[in-house]
Amino acid sequence: MAARKLAPGKLVIASHNAGKVREINELVQAYGVEAIAARALGLPVPEEHEKSFMGNAAIKALAAATASGLPALADDSGMEVAALGGRPGVHTADWAETPRGRDFDKAMARVRREVAESGSPDRSARFVCCLCLAWPDGRTEAFMGRVEGSLTFPPRGTMGFGFDPIFVPEGYDKTFAELDPDTKHAISHRADAFRKLVAACLS
Repeated sequence: MAARKLAPGKLVIASHNAGKVREINELVQAYGVEAIAARALGLPVPEEHEKSFMGNAAIKALAAATASGLPALADDSGMEVAALGGRPGVHTADWAETPRGRDFDKAMARVRREVAESGSPDRSARFVCCLCLAWPDGRTEAFMGRVEGSLTFPPRGTMGFGFDPIFVPEGYDKTFAELDPDTKHAISHRADAFRKLVAACLS
């Protein structure tokens, strides 16, 4: 079955992460799509209980589409570290949670500590992204993206967000947080997934 096309108009970005909303908005606006953050509509954050990026992205996209009556796009993404058996994976954001909100300095320090404790010399890692597009009638389209790279410590760079300061993408000597935004957007896991979404649903 062919993928459903997304018509120009309003699209809810089913995320309360300001960095993700900003990145996705920059990607969709060229296609006549007006992105609206879930937070701006007062939509609740659904519980993510799936064990895969695709499952959690679908939960968020369907909840936003149903509540708003508009198409919704959700992103579920994270970092998989080889030395940690693929962790933090779908729990990437959880590693940053504190009673005062998300603290990615703390999360990056945990990655560094656990990699050292693992005894593995492997520093390879990847960012994975699943974009799920959902409509109020329950139809969904999902697209996976990846970018391979390696870990570096201590963190470097002030651009980007999350774990960007400790991730060096393959073929580069700068972290995601040191690369200019245009370069990062062109090679990121989210851009990889978005290219697939565009080819199927927007072109």
